[in-house]
This record gives sequence, structure tokens and C-alpha cells, in this order.
Amino acid sequence: MLPITIGTPNNGGAVVTASGLVFIAAATDNLIRAIDLNTGKTVWKDVLPGGGQATPMTYEMNGKQYLVLYAGGHHFMETPVSDEVVAYALPS
Repeated sequence: MLPITIGTPNNGGAVVTASGLVFIAAATDNLIRAIDLNTGKTVWKDVLPGGGQATPMTYEMNGKQYLVLYAGGHHFMETPVSDEVVAYALPS
């Protein structure tokens, strides 16, 4: 037993928006989460078709911001395997 709580291993990075949302999908599940940078609270999550052990990407087109992630899964992380790219339109 470790003397401290360390949480869950992650395999992938995060992206932070200008409004202070951290998007991450690197844990040992198939969820993507939005975490408020100021409070540390999870403010949104969604189930991915496979594990999200990849770094999300955000971009803007025609005044709208999007978040994209390859949800391929990972055998070592024991998450579902998929070959899908998932995209979200972020609220203004």
C-alpha cells in the first residue's frame, strides 16, 4: 500500500482551452472529461467508442471551436479498441 493516493495511471495528454477547460481522455476507461482548471471539478464527460489514450486537439473554424480525439483504445490500459475519430463542437 502506498502512503499517498495517486489516482489512475494515464496514457495521453490533455489540452487546455483559453476559457480554462482541460480536456483529457487518457485514463484507464473510455471516457473523455472536461475539467475546470480553476476548481479541479469535472464539468462534463462522455463515453468514447474506445479508450482515449491520445492527446485531444482543438481548433477553430468559421468562428466555432471544435475538439477532436482519436479513440483507438490501448491493450496495456485494457480499454476497448476502436478505430474512430470523435469530434465535438464546443459551446460558445
